[in-house]
Amino acid sequence: MQHIRPVSDLRNNFADISRVVHETAEPVFLTKHGYGDMVVMSIEAYESKLFESEIFFKLKEAELESKSTAKRYSHEEVFSDLRSRIVNKDDEENV
Repeated sequence: MQHIRPVSDLRNNFADISRVVHETAEPVFLTKHGYGDMVVMSIEAYESKLFESEIFFKLKEAELESKSTAKRYSHEEVFSDLRSRIVNKDDEENV
């Protein structure tokens, strides 16, 4: 359920708005003169949305790249490469 409140509630009922955004992890939409003005959300919800957005972007990027080449990698190839990169990074840091 969307939470829509007048922007004046931000000043007059801040504690209630804060409670709602933290308990529901959903944003509260604030209106000014009957029109959407801003959105208030908890930091945790914001960071979660940001993370989801970043993952979506990376998946879209991978999808576009997969369309541009026929080369495919097996599970073993991918994880072998990752392991070697981790080992090489550890070796560089220990030098």
